[in-house]
Amino acid sequence: MKAYIFTGQGSQFPGMGKELYETSEYAQEFFERADQLLGYPLTEMMFDGDPAVLRRTENAQPAIFLHSLIIAKTTREFKPDMIAGHSLGEITALVAARALSFGDGLRLVSQRGKAMQEACDETPSTMAAVLGLEDDIVAEVCATIDEVVVPANYNSPGQLVISGTIEGIKEASDKLVEAGARRCITLKVGGAFHSPLMESAKIKFADALKDAKFRDPICPIYQNVTAKPSMDLDEIQKNLIEQITSPVKWREIIENMLEDGARAFIEVGPKPVLSGMVKKITGREIASHL
Repeated sequence: MKAYIFTGQGSQFPGMGKELYETSEYAQEFFERADQLLGYPLTEMMFDGDPAVLRRTENAQPAIFLHSLIIAKTTREFKPDMIAGHSLGEITALVAARALSFGDGLRLVSQRGKAMQEACDETPSTMAAVLGLEDDIVAEVCATIDEVVVPANYNSPGQLVISGTIEGIKEASDKLVEAGARRCITLKVGGAFHSPLMESAKIKFADALKDAKFRDPICPIYQNVTAKPSMDLDEIQKNLIEQITSPVKWREIIENMLEDGARAFIEVGPKPVLSGMVKKITGREIASHL
């Protein structure tokens, strides 16, 4: 059984999608339609834009969504038995699984990115990757910090990303190294994703979701909030909203997919990010990148 997994934020880079645009008329149609629907030249930003501008959440999210989806659309053998996406990638996965239209998916990703960027601007915050420490110890240390600091991405064994205020992340990083972490690396992100500091974004996204039309997906989608498969449209929408302020249970998602019969993982996105995590989780070379 094939499991397709869609990359999240952080995989963007200047020039992304340009080769697809230049070599595929089918891909060109999607790029041009995206610019029309958004009302601004996203493709220009992707192909030749300033890296700092592209890195902004409001730009990075629709860019990664568009690039990833076009890869899936232009891959003839794209026939998932199960599907998942890391954070932002969950919406891309839903469109690829035909649960959402391209237009609704692009609109939701754009509004999600803007709402999260606004939340980032409201409170100076960031994230950090904690390496070489058990998950429960990371959670215990975070709970001792007076500032907002929480586990955000359970990525793979020995790698958990925490999210919170800048001061909170600094204090937590120092304590985690003292507790035995090999390293704590502050990430180049604009804010504290998947934390309570995204509450305003969660409210705005929930409102945006009301106008989206969902259809039954062609395969189960394993959702970030529960790590479990679902084809129930009400449950899928509820979990999409909760995801904004809840941790990404990526390690558990991969383990559940494996238990449910996945024998090959195909990552879809601008750059391979998830494939390495799959190897660390499974201990095997069973992931590839489109």
